[in-house]
Amino acid sequence: MLDDKILSCFKKNEEGYISGEEMSRELGISRAAVWKHIENLREEGYGIVAFPHLGYKLISIPDRLTEAELGWRLKTDTIAKKIYSYKEISSTNDTAHDLAMAGEKEGSIVIAESQTAGRGRMGRKWTSPKSKGAYFSVILRPNILPKEVPGITLFSALSVAKTIRETLSLDAFIKWPNDVLIDSQKICGVLTEMNAETDKINFVIIGIGININTKKEDLPKGATSIMEELGRELSRIEAVRGIFKNLDKYYKLFKSGNIGEIIKEYKEFSNFLGTRVQVAYHDTKIEGYAIDVDSDGALILRMDSGLNERILAGDVIMLR
Repeated sequence: MLDDKILSCFKKNEEGYISGEEMSRELGISRAAVWKHIENLREEGYGIVAFPHLGYKLISIPDRLTEAELGWRLKTDTIAKKIYSYKEISSTNDTAHDLAMAGEKEGSIVIAESQTAGRGRMGRKWTSPKSKGAYFSVILRPNILPKEVPGITLFSALSVAKTIRETLSLDAFIKWPNDVLIDSQKICGVLTEMNAETDKINFVIIGIGININTKKEDLPKGATSIMEELGRELSRIEAVRGIFKNLDKYYKLFKSGNIGEIIKEYKEFSNFLGTRVQVAYHDTKIEGYAIDVDSDGALILRMDSGLNERILAGDVIMLR
């Protein structure tokens, strides 16, 4: 897109002005076309000033999760090499699934300002207020067996929690297997879906929803946002770029077979180990002490009988 190319011209001249003539020459379009696209960018919220004999200068950018902003100088090996950004979409996971079925390459991102049919695990609705959170999906094509996919959920949750701790100094924790919490309130969820055969993964879609600048009253009970915890709004662009970098780091570890290293760090971010929990899965509920997460991502419960139970899926409620 020409708008993105004009933004690139500005960003390469961060400290100064660039003339319409220079952009016209660099992009191979008329000066009138340059002006038209600059007006388009202004309408999108970009602060662009113009001075006679100096040219144009970019002085501010909107907090919009676009390919141009998220991908700018993002140094990753796999994640976010291609970003599909939308103002509104039914579900980023559904769109990513369609792209993956059509052969979209690994690491590509689908991200939206809002979702009309966002969902979490077990078909639950995910609230997606426009331009307040981050709602995105990642396409992966790992050479693993279907039973190894839970590890992807774990490192995805870890990527979000670690980004929040590193960049914002908030105590983010993980509740097995996929929820990121601050002060026992949910701030992020991960939905992992796969297309697989008996012994082969065709692709995996990681869906991530994060409450960033969302007001408490716009969230369901038991949820919070980074803004509510910090007491101020923050750049969604920088937050998402940080998560992309950590996803790239942990996916590299995962593919190299270092799941043990990921599990070790995941457990350090967990707030449920050593506590008594109830695990609900469909119509079944069991209680015990959460004592470990094994190399397959399963939760190990110490039952009152003294025996250990290996849990592969379910919702965890901490009892005490």
